Amino acid sequence: MEIRNLGRSGLRVSSIGLGCNNFGGRIGLEATRKVVHRALDLGITLFDTADVYGERGGSETCLGQVLGDRRKDIVLATKFALPMDDAETLKGASRRYIMRAVEDSLRRLKTDWIDLYQQHRPDPMTPIEETLRALDDLVRQGKVRYIGCSNLPAWQVVEAQWTARHEGLNPYVSCQDEYSLVVRDVVEPELAPAMRQYGMGLLPFFPLASGLLTGKYKRNAPLPQDARLVTTPRLAERYLTDRNWQIAQRLDDWASTRGHTLLELAFSWLLAQPPVSSVIAGATKPEQLDANVKAGGWKLTAEDRAEIEGLAHLH
Repeated sequence: MEIRNLGRSGLRVSSIGLGCNNFGGRIGLEATRKVVHRALDLGITLFDTADVYGERGGSETCLGQVLGDRRKDIVLATKFALPMDDAETLKGASRRYIMRAVEDSLRRLKTDWIDLYQQHRPDPMTPIEETLRALDDLVRQGKVRYIGCSNLPAWQVVEAQWTARHEGLNPYVSCQDEYSLVVRDVVEPELAPAMRQYGMGLLPFFPLASGLLTGKYKRNAPLPQDARLVTTPRLAERYLTDRNWQIAQRLDDWASTRGHTLLELAFSWLLAQPPVSSVIAGATKPEQLDANVKAGGWKLTAEDRAEIEGLAHLH
């Protein structure tokens, strides 16, 4: 397993990370245990969860029960800011809420510290300086090691980094945003240049476009019954477009002529993009992790990447 620095920070993470959004929700404690143990065996060190995953708290609770003494061997990342109650009073990035949210996460995870604490989404009600000062206090207290952000537009990332620099506060070391061979408009136009400027690492989520890039979906053929794009119509509407089908088919053909799968191409292409530190992918079964880790082993040449660019650009 390749280990990389998260941006220009000293935090080192496995190039393939484990997304823990299925734990405590789609899969229960014992199935989670199998996935976590396989991840540890494969050398995956980045475990990415959030307080809301697993129907609000379930994912963190499962991880807390499963990790035990192996907690110290991994980089544990979680998030705050999304609503943790139906009334939506428990949410956001204010000092008042952050100080409560972190204690709740630490308790569920059964740990004294969080390696990477991430703001899950923007909070238009709270000045960024207030958020950063609260997070900086948590770093100084030792409850959090590093901080990151997720789903912030490029201008807010720049504002946060500028504020941290000028106020002498710990900056965000990473961004977690959607990025894949079929979804590139979130990252490439403005976010990637901002991240390069500030030395931030990118943790792409949905690297397989919710399953479209696994190669298990074929156009004009029945979709697998339990697949996410079958059970979640809004995702199907979003990803199963004419454009995406065409791109996926062309890339699948290109990969197979080289003895590789579309899934291997999806991971390898992301790992070849300069801001990417680790590719986060969820799993409900241990064998999915085997495939993900194997996928990260294909080293694309500059020529390969140029050909992929040509195939992936459809307007």
